[in-house]
Amino acid sequence: MLMELFTYMEDHDYEQLVLCYDKTSGLKAVIAIHDTTLGPALGGARMWTYASEENAIEDALRLAKGMTYKNAAAGLNLGGGKTVIIGDPKTDKNDELFRALGRYIEGLNGRYITAEDVGTTEYDMDLIHLETNFVTGISSGEGTSGNPSPVTALGIYKGMKAAAKEAFGDDSLEGKTIAVQGVGNVAYTLCEYLHEEGAKLIVTDINEAAVQRAVEAFGATAVATDAIYSQEADIFAPCALGAVINDETIPQLKVKVVAGSANNQLKEPEHGDRLHEMGIVYAPDYVINSGGVINVADELIGYNKERALKRVEGIYDTILKIFAISKRDGIPSYQAADRLAEERIARVGATRTTFLRNEKSIISNK
Repeated sequence: MLMELFTYMEDHDYEQLVLCYDKTSGLKAVIAIHDTTLGPALGGARMWTYASEENAIEDALRLAKGMTYKNAAAGLNLGGGKTVIIGDPKTDKNDELFRALGRYIEGLNGRYITAEDVGTTEYDMDLIHLETNFVTGISSGEGTSGNPSPVTALGIYKGMKAAAKEAFGDDSLEGKTIAVQGVGNVAYTLCEYLHEEGAKLIVTDINEAAVQRAVEAFGATAVATDAIYSQEADIFAPCALGAVINDETIPQLKVKVVAGSANNQLKEPEHGDRLHEMGIVYAPDYVINSGGVINVADELIGYNKERALKRVEGIYDTILKIFAISKRDGIPSYQAADRLAEERIARVGATRTTFLRNEKSIISNK
């Protein structure tokens, strides 16, 4: 097992894997650090009922690598990492568990910075903060950013406008019909932006109250959950589940743009290829939904809301860069996003290598 694990880490350029156990609190956690070329690894702490310890390790590794690409593409001077806590977030939480995790994070001496994620809350981050300063997303106060949903929605909105410019030659969303899948906190705020600009909204959600709220507030048209893919619309905005772009849904799409807040929208990479072949403009999910991480990252230098929002609005330009790379290299936009991140990491890595080489030369000549 260990030999296979080290081989996997070598093949995918991981730096560190930490297994955390605390008998008193019942903490069982995995901290994965993928790459710190750009800076300390930043990634949230997820709590989930994994089927096995091996699944937890695999998830931590996969998510950490994803954060490397997300942070790099967002222009942050941060690497990628992730924590997964094995346990049911509804029944297995206790204060001591998160304080124990905080001590493990403190022991990494700044190589990894955590944040809220699936199954964890602002309160949990406050508990971690009792043991370490290497945590973001703590309770609102001086130097903290508070609820990330509105900021994430702003980034989705700006990224959607960039995708519209690519597809239609103009970034105006006035008069455009947008099919929004899921109307949770982020998507509801997104709908506010879209409604204010004069877009026509079609919405669906498994939560009927959330749908009714959007209908009443924005004059949206409600449809069944399985009918959202086949709507006559300009833009499809997946804002709920992942893997919704797949063999079953792609043939139903009648849109020119896919741009939304959901993570892992492509079930398989080949589905990104198919969108590209069909001429559908796809705004890569981990770039367009990076407003949250951009926002909490600003806490690391003393949170300034105006500065953070300006950087989030920069998602517009980042999405346009990705489309430019797609055209330059003749590749789908999801591959272009990866290339943007990889090129930035390579440039910084080369600079650091040159610096270290010169430093060693100076020392040896003394």
